[in-house]
Amino acid sequence: MNKIFAIAWKDALIRFSSRSELLFFVILPLTFTFIIGGGFSRNQETDNRVRLLVADNANSTLSAEVLDALSKSKTVRAEVMPLAEAEAAFADDGAPALLIIPTGFEVGGQTELELLQAPNNLNAQVAERAVLAVISRVGSALSVANNSVVEAERLQPFASNADRATYFNASLEQAQALFESAPERVEVTEATSAGQPYDPAAQASAGQLITWVFIPLLGISGLFAYERSQGTLRRLLTTPTQKATYLLGTISGQLVIALIQMALLVIFGVFAMGLNWGQSPLALALMLVTFGLAASALGATLGTFIKSEGQASGLSVMLGMSFALMGGCWYPLELFPQAVRTAVQILPTTWAMQGLMDIVLRGQDVAGIMLEATVLTGFAVVFFAVGVWRFKYE
Repeated sequence: MNKIFAIAWKDALIRFSSRSELLFFVILPLTFTFIIGGGFSRNQETDNRVRLLVADNANSTLSAEVLDALSKSKTVRAEVMPLAEAEAAFADDGAPALLIIPTGFEVGGQTELELLQAPNNLNAQVAERAVLAVISRVGSALSVANNSVVEAERLQPFASNADRATYFNASLEQAQALFESAPERVEVTEATSAGQPYDPAAQASAGQLITWVFIPLLGISGLFAYERSQGTLRRLLTTPTQKATYLLGTISGQLVIALIQMALLVIFGVFAMGLNWGQSPLALALMLVTFGLAASALGATLGTFIKSEGQASGLSVMLGMSFALMGGCWYPLELFPQAVRTAVQILPTTWAMQGLMDIVLRGQDVAGIMLEATVLTGFAVVFFAVGVWRFKYE
């Protein structure tokens, strides 16, 4: 055990002998996590609805219903203002559409509206559809109320106009409530855990974590090349150190460093960006440990194949970025063809990303990510066995 600690400490000193290592260990990972995770705009409330100018010249009950319906629209943002001001703003290209509610727009009176649209403007078409939807909903409620009054009067005439008006208002209110509960459009939502909304920033943060931890762990291969160039591996021949002990020392030391790096990224995401890293710290810890084991074992195995530090640096960056891309760390795997999604099951990054997504987006606990953790442990065992078989004190 003392040999393993000594080897791990020696590797940590070599890795952080240059201050530039801190750039890749903490500065760049935090910077990319913040940028790609939407840190600049995450806490800013934005309203992407199309601006719709409205001039209400009627100030009637019916126009109030139209304005109330427009205020609940998810596609347009209605701004009510005097007619002259609205026309000036529309003329200055301040909005793609202007809705004018004329005088006399009320039940039993004039029911035509005027909509001015900017030519060749897609947002104007969006505003038109939103206005038509609102008018249709308001008009349908009125139609239902009128038909209800007619039908009720056919069965039993009202005693007075006041009774007829009361019945009409009650029917209109009920019809509006029913239309209010009806969906305005079909919405598609992604399956997540119950009550937990989909958060693309959390997915981007998980992908950046895997990318920035995986590449340095593959860079373990450079430690082997460095020690060969210094002749220190040959000196180990004079000690009773077994090949498995040496690799365990290297892997365990780099695993501890990787866990510190991953913990920093998770803490930064939670407290600085308000990201959701799931509800099971134990499951998250298990996934990070098994991923770190698989990646560090792969890096150690690569170290038994490469011959120089330059070769190790280039290979670790190339493989690290390729594995991260194909493993779904940069883009969801659902965007890839089915054949690619099947082929990338041989990559540890795929299983690591899938496990983190199960925790972050689907709220899974230890039982829910046991398959991914087992597969990553299997990767670690296979890579370690190949590394021991290939390792030579040269």
